[in-house]
Amino acid sequence: MEMYDKLRQGERGAWVSIAAYICLSVLKLTIGYLFYSEALRADGLNNTTDIVASVAVLIGLRISRKPPDHNHKYGHFRAETIATLIASLIMAAVGIQVLFQAVMTFFESSVRTPDLITAWTALFCGFVMFGVYRYNLSLANRTDSSAVMAAAQDNRSDAFVSFGAFIGIIGAQFGLSWLDPLAAMAVGFIICKTAYDIFHQAIHSLSDGFNEKELSQYKKTIRKTPGVQVLKDIKARVHGNYVLLDVTILVDENLSVAESHTITEDIERRMKEDHLIEHVHIHIEPAP
Repeated sequence: MEMYDKLRQGERGAWVSIAAYICLSVLKLTIGYLFYSEALRADGLNNTTDIVASVAVLIGLRISRKPPDHNHKYGHFRAETIATLIASLIMAAVGIQVLFQAVMTFFESSVRTPDLITAWTALFCGFVMFGVYRYNLSLANRTDSSAVMAAAQDNRSDAFVSFGAFIGIIGAQFGLSWLDPLAAMAVGFIICKTAYDIFHQAIHSLSDGFNEKELSQYKKTIRKTPGVQVLKDIKARVHGNYVLLDVTILVDENLSVAESHTITEDIERRMKEDHLIEHVHIHIEPAP
């Protein structure tokens, strides 16, 4: 599958998320305000920010599909990671707002018990979002898209938020009216935690950080390649939804240029077959 085809497929996940969030946010906010559930309203506000975040992801995926130009020789793939970074900041802002509103409601002298319809609304929306999460998770694994994976993680958090709101509202039906704003606070914490995780991952990628465990697997593959005497250096970084690998190896100094080139082609083939890495820059030096 070509890289640009993967990005095009990844856009489907963003559109599915946007459609789901628009429908569910309208439903939650309407039912939450009409039937007095702070938890459901917080969940609805969470989904409104998810709409903006999903649009940011969609724009990032669209920009990532632009071909290389004179200013971007490696293409525009990092626009996808920048989109996830923007999405995380939007989520964090709303998470803080939800927390503040929930705390203020929690300490009010009288808290109105929400109607039972708000609980069934939260439960229904939770199952819908869990279905969206499963779809986007499968799509992210097929396309190796960090933006779609971030969207899937957000979908999963939203499903758990709705289930938490359901539990809080049900508790409020038994005279524990403080459980509804408490559930809203839990919603705020989950939103902030998800935002932090996505933000940390995006910053790690943009600053050329890389998972050491994955790098050790690449080292094993290269060292097993016939003709490689020493793996002198290896560096990897994530560029959008694919990996750039820079390798320095030592080979027999008596090999011809053609024979040395054959070794590099073998490494490239192994990295593509074993690790789905298509861009490997190999520098050859003579072994002592």
